[in-house]
Amino acid sequence: MENLTIKLERIIENAEGNWAIAIEDLNEKKSWHMNAHKTFFAASIIKLPILATAFKMADRGLLKLSDTLEVKREDIVGGAGVIQHLSPGIKLSLFDLMMLMIIQSDNTATNMIIDEIGVKEIQDTMVEIGMKNSTFYNKLMTVPVKIEGRNIITAHDVSLFLKKIATGILSSYYACEQMINIMKRQQLHYLTSTLPKNEEPFIGVQPEWVFASKTGSVTGVKHDVGILYMGERVVTVTILSEECHQDSALRVLNEIGKELYLYMK
Repeated sequence: MENLTIKLERIIENAEGNWAIAIEDLNEKKSWHMNAHKTFFAASIIKLPILATAFKMADRGLLKLSDTLEVKREDIVGGAGVIQHLSPGIKLSLFDLMMLMIIQSDNTATNMIIDEIGVKEIQDTMVEIGMKNSTFYNKLMTVPVKIEGRNIITAHDVSLFLKKIATGILSSYYACEQMINIMKRQQLHYLTSTLPKNEEPFIGVQPEWVFASKTGSVTGVKHDVGILYMGERVVTVTILSEECHQDSALRVLNEIGKELYLYMK
């Protein structure tokens, strides 16, 4: 991993803004961190502990993922996601809302899930995971006049979350498996957007790489986190950035993605 870290340090030295990185090679049991305990505005990365909370509550019989929720006009918010473009009154299962929350980063779906499971449950889940320096207080795209706190994360805390689901020890093995399956369907890509495409000529051939991931992006902030699979190799990756232009941040994420690909290849 030493050669990889040297290359990543060089990339970050030439990058604008502030960056935090946490990478753990689960096969080699090696890790590398940069500014891992620095706090960042969470953006949509906060949707991962929300997802984990819903699965935890389902495991404990506190809710059913098949239960349906009606989209009301007052639920609809802007930003990412498709629900805002649909007609109020449609009904979606909690599981479908969770899928949209992750793969399209749908903010309306996210807020509906938060209303269903509760802020306190999400906060408790983050404590149980060990996300000691990360906090959750607010729904997405809605800012109350008086806020109790901000949604913040650290690379260390997110990396811990990723390792726990990769090793099947968050709530239940089944829950971890389902969360990863959802994250593998991610439609928004930064870190892996320039990697060789997985276009196999025959049906059933396993792709060269798979990234179970979640992105987060608002003005001046661009994050990408996930579990990168290549053959039998598994590496958790957390890249957080702030105070940089979107195009510049994307270029840095692309460069980091290429170096990770070469490291695992």
